[in-house]
Amino acid sequence: MAGKPWFEVHWERDGIGWVQEPLVKSFLIEGERDVAVLDTGMGAGDFAGVVRSASSRAPLVVQTHGHWDHVGSSYAFERVLIHPNDADALRGGVDNAALLGALARWDESEYAWPDEFDRATAHIPGVEPTGFIREGDTIDLGGRTLEVYETPGHSPGGVTLLDRATRALFTGDAINLGRMLLCLVGSDPVAYRASLTKIVELAEHADQIFICHGDPITPDELHAYHAAYEQLWTGVTTPVRESMLIGVVQTTADIHDIGVYRFLVPPDAIVVE
Repeated sequence: MAGKPWFEVHWERDGIGWVQEPLVKSFLIEGERDVAVLDTGMGAGDFAGVVRSASSRAPLVVQTHGHWDHVGSSYAFERVLIHPNDADALRGGVDNAALLGALARWDESEYAWPDEFDRATAHIPGVEPTGFIREGDTIDLGGRTLEVYETPGHSPGGVTLLDRATRALFTGDAINLGRMLLCLVGSDPVAYRASLTKIVELAEHADQIFICHGDPITPDELHAYHAAYEQLWTGVTTPVRESMLIGVVQTTADIHDIGVYRFLVPPDAIVVE
């Protein structure tokens, strides 16, 4: 492999940054007292050490949802919040074989494995959350507040966070312009439709929407994405059905391509209006 680092830290603006791994971004939002750590990555290195080096504030993990590539290092933090509907996913962890399977695509990639990564023992330990977040909650970081909104669909306990003062919206995996996965255990394309409408409404209070798989997007880009998903329900596409391994889960999905967007849903889940 070449030597591209597994972890890279980028600070964007207004105390907003992220830890970039090959697959995913985990966001950092600094208040005067705490730094919110939105998700904890893929479980392949000393993520907690990277956070400590990036910010002097006390870390507070806020899980946007419970999928494996977002909870990898939650065990290494003292405070971990999650929506109750995704708590069991956090508690379950990921064993060695499943994690190695999910990470196999980077074996021959440009990325260098972190020094701490031990193939023989690598796994994601289950974590008992220290608290729960729900619609209407606020998270006080000291001079900075995040508002919590429930946005299920990709997962049953997905949340979106609004930093109203800096006009920043954090959607977790509720927005993915490349490949939107609505075909996993606990996914719900109908619930996602309502969540996406909510996110569009929240975007009136944001200049940037920060997503976990890709660069930040604008409200205009969000509107285009929303319009594409609405087309799904008009019968404009003929899906292709495929079986595939997604992360640590083997699944079958109907793949709908609308323009540049791809939506993967359970077989026959879309009922045309």
